[in-house]
Amino acid sequence: MNTEKIEGKFDQVAGKIKQSVGEAVGNQKLANSGVADQVKGAAKETWGNAKDTAAVVNDDTRSRAAVEGDDLKYRAENSAHNMREKIADTAQNVKNSVNEKLDNMKREHRS
Repeated sequence: MNTEKIEGKFDQVAGKIKQSVGEAVGNQKLANSGVADQVKGAAKETWGNAKDTAAVVNDDTRSRAAVEGDDLKYRAENSAHNMREKIADTAQNVKNSVNEKLDNMKREHRS
């Protein structure tokens, strides 16, 4: 719970007390001031809730971004590995094919 929420709750309670005292003694100015304090407290508490919500959303978004970043990094590394394997396999296949043709040519010319 953040400071605004605590202050807001306190202002609301204090305002309710001030309103009740003002009404009990017939002091409309004090009663109205108490209601104003309650409104101010409600606004502070709501602002505190908004800040808390923003922090939760921010933390969640950062966590998701980190997970997605890790996933993208893994996929990129995996893709790079697969591409290297394909290139190495292709080079090996080309080498084998060329060597086979060269061996065939040697056999033909030795016979």
